[in-house]
Amino acid sequence: MEKLFPDNSVSKLFNIEYPLIQGGMVWCSGWKLASAVSNNGGLGLLGSGSMYPEVLREHIQKMKKATTRPWGVNVPLLYPDIDAIMKIIVEEDVKIVFTSAGSPAKWTGFLKEHGIQVAHVIANSRFAKKCEDAGVDAIVAEGFEAGGHEGREETTTFSLIPLVRRMTSLPLIAAGGIGSGQHILAARALGADGVQIGSRFALSEESSAHQAFKEHAAAAKEGDTMLTLKQLAPVRLMKNHFFKLIEQAQLRGASAEELKELLGRGRAKKGIFEGDLDEGELEIGQVSALIEEVKPVNEIFDALLAEYRETKKRIL
Repeated sequence: MEKLFPDNSVSKLFNIEYPLIQGGMVWCSGWKLASAVSNNGGLGLLGSGSMYPEVLREHIQKMKKATTRPWGVNVPLLYPDIDAIMKIIVEEDVKIVFTSAGSPAKWTGFLKEHGIQVAHVIANSRFAKKCEDAGVDAIVAEGFEAGGHEGREETTTFSLIPLVRRMTSLPLIAAGGIGSGQHILAARALGADGVQIGSRFALSEESSAHQAFKEHAAAAKEGDTMLTLKQLAPVRLMKNHFFKLIEQAQLRGASAEELKELLGRGRAKKGIFEGDLDEGELEIGQVSALIEEVKPVNEIFDALLAEYRETKKRIL
């Protein structure tokens, strides 16, 4: 059979079969999802952003038992327990870390000193040089179609990828709005070496998200998500009662402090993990409009690869 991704820099870097990375999403990316992605030939990532340090250790240890293939941990650098998280990553001999939500200069040197491969997530081309200077091994360029927290520039993925490609020769991973084989081929045509897929895996059977959230997000239509909370940290959410409260507060000119009070604590957990579809933050990407049902990871991989193969044959 034809090799789908011959001589691919992302596959070689992480020693994986396909240059398909699973997003390290809060409340979705536990060991069951990450190990399933790795066992199917991609790179699974644990989402440490919704884990206390010792919970992350538990998931790391379960990953070691669930797969012998490469995997990693996604670490938001704004995490309050970042020192403890990094200590556990080193102690547990994690080989790959994807960092986000902060400067790549903060922790890349420390991780590299411990023999860990590092990829950093950016939302604008200006940070590509900073990533190179910090010594990262790969760059994830994420457009604002993605679910969850975003960059302030609101640059779309298919505009961002060629802009970042101009700035760096490092392995480049496209993220945001990618959920099909057609998307993968298009991202590669624009200069990406691989892709990171979030929403489609968030709505898999192995995702740790609540079933009610999965089914609700899989039923999303075009326009059902929107970027909001730009005064604090831009985040893409599905429209629900909580979203409407935020929207009304912003329309009346609420201050950042008022919005923080309205947001409170644990809104993402309430929506994604506990399945409160009214009062929780329902973080999901625009590509949810193309996802029709919750499926196991192996079926998602089969579909992605078949779509990629068929599209490449049709247009090339």
